[in-house]
Amino acid sequence: MTTPATVLGKVFLIFYGLFGCAGTILFFNLFLERIISLLAFVMKACHERRLRRNGLLPPTVRRGSSISDVDSLVGWKPSVYHVMLILGIFAITLSCCASAMYTPVEEWNYIDSLYYCFVTFSTIGFGDLVSSQNAVYKYQGLYRFGNFMFILLGVCCIYSLFNVISIVIKQVLNWILKKLRCRCCNKCHKSNPRLGRRNAITPGARFRRNKFSMETEGNYDSDTEGRRLSGEMISMRDLTASNKVSLAILQKQLSETANGYPRTVCINTRQNGFSGGVGALAIMNNRLAETSDSR
Repeated sequence: MTTPATVLGKVFLIFYGLFGCAGTILFFNLFLERIISLLAFVMKACHERRLRRNGLLPPTVRRGSSISDVDSLVGWKPSVYHVMLILGIFAITLSCCASAMYTPVEEWNYIDSLYYCFVTFSTIGFGDLVSSQNAVYKYQGLYRFGNFMFILLGVCCIYSLFNVISIVIKQVLNWILKKLRCRCCNKCHKSNPRLGRRNAITPGARFRRNKFSMETEGNYDSDTEGRRLSGEMISMRDLTASNKVSLAILQKQLSETANGYPRTVCINTRQNGFSGGVGALAIMNNRLAETSDSR
């Protein structure tokens, strides 16, 4: 267990840790981006082959042809649940293989080896079980190289798996909040049965609106504000002004749908070298199917 002993060594460790930890996080994010891109490419190829086998795609269309670029598979994205399942299987397989190495060399039982793999790969590091602490090992150089490779791949895999699980947790929380919001809205509508649409016509509403507008006519400076609060229908000019932003957004969405994807995002991605950012959530954003609608 090597630790700095002098004051100069401790100060050096602080500054070295700042750059070292930042570079390690960047390395993990780049690994996450590459593994997500690889899984998306493989799963898209499998999905395309299944569609061709079922006769939903013409067999003459190839991946590198110009027709495939116009195909509907351009906007296809893998599900986050499938990616989580694949990463989970890979992490379990890697932990089992590493435990098979630690059990005879470190003289641990298999359960302790699996426990050590999870604690080490997730960077928890309690320190109750530490590998490579004996002075001499059989095939020491080979064992240390295998230990290094298992820990490196395990940490990268568990880091990617944790980030994908965070997307699933976000989806579950959004679903719970949506259900709670719907129940709250239903209770509010039941408690106030008179609250409906602003311009809806109900029996006796005309006389109530006239009475209310006569009482509140002198309290508002704007005639439009008074009409809106009194329940009267707004003018066509106000309706057009309020819908200008919605029409612009609708035109942008129609243009992006016709092109197949927003081109500005792709241009920025090629210029920066990253897919919308260097963070884990920014890397997975718009790469998985469940992260495209709710960012």
